[in-house]
Amino acid sequence: MPFCVLVVMTVSLFKGKYIMEAETKKAGILAMSLMVGLRIAILFIWVFVKLAEEVLEDNLERFDNSIIGFFESLQTSALDTIYTLITELGSVWFVASASVVVVLLLWFKAKDKWATLLFIIAIGGNGALTWLLKQIYERGRPSINEAIDAVGFSFPSGHSMGSLVFYGFLIYLVLRSNQRKAVKISASMALGVLVLLIGTSRIYLGAHFPSDIIAGYIAGTIWLVVCVLALEWIQWQRNSQVHLGHALQGLLLYNYGAHKHNRKQ
Repeated sequence: MPFCVLVVMTVSLFKGKYIMEAETKKAGILAMSLMVGLRIAILFIWVFVKLAEEVLEDNLERFDNSIIGFFESLQTSALDTIYTLITELGSVWFVASASVVVVLLLWFKAKDKWATLLFIIAIGGNGALTWLLKQIYERGRPSINEAIDAVGFSFPSGHSMGSLVFYGFLIYLVLRSNQRKAVKISASMALGVLVLLIGTSRIYLGAHFPSDIIAGYIAGTIWLVVCVLALEWIQWQRNSQVHLGHALQGLLLYNYGAHKHNRKQ
């Protein structure tokens, strides 16, 4: 009997150690992903600042006009209708309405309060950040058209920035879900294409310069990455006892040791 107890305790000990090692490895990978994400955000901030400088110095006029000319050559009554419908999918009223639905689903169906909170911060913060950037740069639009929400300042594009944050967060939620891999890939690709179509719709309809759209995508990516990283960090802190800093250190040491071992062979 004591022998059986000893065996059970030994097996439990090794099992617990294996689980902790697996958790530590996962934490290390997550910590490394967080570091990479922060570096991407910093890089995109630098790119945005450089792009804004070029816009303020009117160095992108030829670039903008060449792309606008290309879209003008494509104009037809059918495309006018299609792009007018597409641009509405990135409008403030649509994103706000759809966000309410997402919040209700996250809160009542998924019962994920932290995802709900970070989603609200992502959407609300995006609106505030868009307004602030427009006030800072005060760039005029190619044309004014209230029917397609082409009013106010132009840089960066609120449609491209808002759609990237909203649909980008949806892509993140889809990838985190328990759906089949094919569903995840299909949904993510469809949402990604929609974000691009919304951006091009603003150029086609004369609401924005192409550089406005690019700036919106860049700024939206920065804000989305920050919100997703914050959510991932919170979720890990709630569900794991492994400290991310220690796990990252252990993962780096493990990889360094494996690298040295391979070089010796």
